[in-house]
Amino acid sequence: MTIKKWEPDNFELEMNTVWSFPKRGDWATHDAKYRGNWSPYIPRNLLLRYTKEGDTVLDQFAGGGTTLVEAKLLNRNIIGIDINPAAIERCYEKIDFEYPNSGNVTIRQGDARDLSFLRDESIDFICTHPPYANIINYSKDIPGDLSLLSVTKFLEQMKLVSSECYRVLKKGKFCAILMGDTRIKGHVVPMSFDVMKIFEGAGFKTKEIIIKEQHNCKATGFWKTNSIKYNFLLLAHEYLFVFRK
Repeated sequence: MTIKKWEPDNFELEMNTVWSFPKRGDWATHDAKYRGNWSPYIPRNLLLRYTKEGDTVLDQFAGGGTTLVEAKLLNRNIIGIDINPAAIERCYEKIDFEYPNSGNVTIRQGDARDLSFLRDESIDFICTHPPYANIINYSKDIPGDLSLLSVTKFLEQMKLVSSECYRVLKKGKFCAILMGDTRIKGHVVPMSFDVMKIFEGAGFKTKEIIIKEQHNCKATGFWKTNSIKYNFLLLAHEYLFVFRK
């Protein structure tokens, strides 16, 4: 793979609580081929604001590897975990580049609900993008894959995820989670705020609630037609929660 550029053009750190990235990000090995992956502008902003070089970062829903690439570029050491072997394979592909003064990347297949291989208070920052229940199924039958669960069952399992996040994160440090909502039978299900309450229940304090505008969503034409036909608004935002331990 030939890498044409290593960082975004004219990058500026986000300064308010509404983030919008119409261009997904085309530097380093980034692409939008992994469905549901977040824009690299998000972890870049978070890593620059909440970590320093040499810190240890955790992404336990590594998915397409976006956060791993950004951590490596920004000289943060990162542990990337995913339950899906296909995601693990992609993560290895994405971080397969040489870059001066880069961070170390550790990748392993595992379950975000059980991080027992990590010591208590060993992580400087958590930066992750879980699946939104079963809106997108990332596998057909992998045991423990949270993307196969209904909203109710998903939220129940996120209690285990949040408690592990709290355990492994150092006191005073931050945990950033991107979550979206869904719509069932015409009504909004505020799954994101349910997750926020779950993390608060684990002991975290909510530091920031950032509204992240969505772009380039698939099936837009289909949903536009149905939005008018059945009288509902399209969900065009997600919430980026930053918690503090």
